Amino acid sequence: MEKWSLMTVTVLLALTVRWTVSLGSYSGAGKPPMYGDYEAQRHWQEVTYNLPIRQWYFNTSDNNLLYWGLDYPPLTAYHSFVCAYIAKLINPDWIALHTSRGYESQPHKLFMRTTVFVADLLVYIPAVILYCFSLKETSTKKKVSSALCILLYPGLILIDHGHFQYNSVSLGFALWGVLYLSYDWDLLGSVAFCLALNYKQMELYHSLPFFCYLLGKCFKKGLKGKGLVLLTKIAGTVVVSFAVCWLPFCTDMEQIMQVLRRLFPIDRGLFEDKVANIWCSLSVLIKIKNIISPQTQLKLSFAVTFLSLLPTCIKLTVQPSLRGFKFALVSCALSFFLFSFQVHEKSILLVSVPVCLIINEIPFMATWFLLVSTFSMLPLLLKDGLLLAYAVTMLAFLSVCVASFSIFEKTSAEDLQLKPFSLSLKGYVSWLKSFPKIVRSLFLLSVTLMGVLSVMSAAVRPPQRLPDLFPVSVSVISCLHFLLFLVYFNVVLLWDSKNSRSQKKIS
Repeated sequence: MEKWSLMTVTVLLALTVRWTVSLGSYSGAGKPPMYGDYEAQRHWQEVTYNLPIRQWYFNTSDNNLLYWGLDYPPLTAYHSFVCAYIAKLINPDWIALHTSRGYESQPHKLFMRTTVFVADLLVYIPAVILYCFSLKETSTKKKVSSALCILLYPGLILIDHGHFQYNSVSLGFALWGVLYLSYDWDLLGSVAFCLALNYKQMELYHSLPFFCYLLGKCFKKGLKGKGLVLLTKIAGTVVVSFAVCWLPFCTDMEQIMQVLRRLFPIDRGLFEDKVANIWCSLSVLIKIKNIISPQTQLKLSFAVTFLSLLPTCIKLTVQPSLRGFKFALVSCALSFFLFSFQVHEKSILLVSVPVCLIINEIPFMATWFLLVSTFSMLPLLLKDGLLLAYAVTMLAFLSVCVASFSIFEKTSAEDLQLKPFSLSLKGYVSWLKSFPKIVRSLFLLSVTLMGVLSVMSAAVRPPQRLPDLFPVSVSVISCLHFLLFLVYFNVVLLWDSKNSRSQKKIS
């Protein structure tokens, strides 16, 4: 009874923070003609309610794809339609065809904010709570602490309830998938992940860990017996799930191809804005977009991404374990973010939520990563007028993590899951004894640098000849952090001796 009382308080606190952030500004507020993501979501409601399904993804006189054309999978479109139906009952002007373009008012803002709030409450938050309760060999206090830290992660709150998006839906479905797999409910886990993928195509960042983990389980059970049966069931479940989601678009092949063209717009280029990945950071020194053709950029990014993913995927397939699966979600998503084609700054959330899942195992590194991930989106948050919300939620999150997990006391090689790796280096590295002190110093240096750069970005005018000095600095510094984190997570996964023990349970 006590743990449910504590969890209820945790959820109420998380909801209060979300609603408080939602009182602030949003993407593109009062900035015609394109406005921002808030207007994009409103416009999709207008399109899905007023036009037949066959026109949702096509450029027509009533649906100008250059003005926030629908570019997410069918489940997003269906969600927009449901929201539009409710909006129509409250005020038809909010979704009136053509005339509602750029509509802004306080009642409408309240409605839109409520749709995000409800989606978060129905999909993401229950998954977090149940996931934390499912943690084995963990005290009630640690379960509640994990839930509190996950639900107070500032990145997702600021983007969904500040900037304005529905990332909690796709990430929530993915989390339900992880939860189901943790109970060996593989078919339900497959359905949940299919829903995530059909809500936002960026869930492809998580697709390989799901695929490799399930395939590895089938191999361990034997592909001539139970493993083949399980593989057939999973394949059938995925096909049926996709068929149901895409059913209205299966009337002809052109419908399907047009949706796919909208989901994967190759002509947009290697990256947009100042995203903290390797291509944007390298472009400070080498103008990649100018010296390499778009097709070559696509092939290069694919090759680098594939090579960075390969060790993790092989390890997970050969030694499938739930712990390895969670670390693989982090490693693979981070590889996609750093090296893949057409990455947005908000895509770091696809790495951050899996990191949240292991915050009880490596609280120090998880806290550090989650702070950097939010910092990496600073230019976007400043553009949206969310500086105060950013500062308060970052400080609150850090305080909660320090109080809940005593993170500064958990910096030894064993606490950071690096003991197997450190043992292999014992004869070569003499500074392992001072390792905790070095890690704490680097963390404090990192946090100080992020704090100083945050203040300068908000308060100091950059030189005229370097107008993008601060956004570029944020991107490059964040990217360097992410590269080091990628090495760290891969080392933990590849040198993990626990996987070989836990995989025996699967077979």
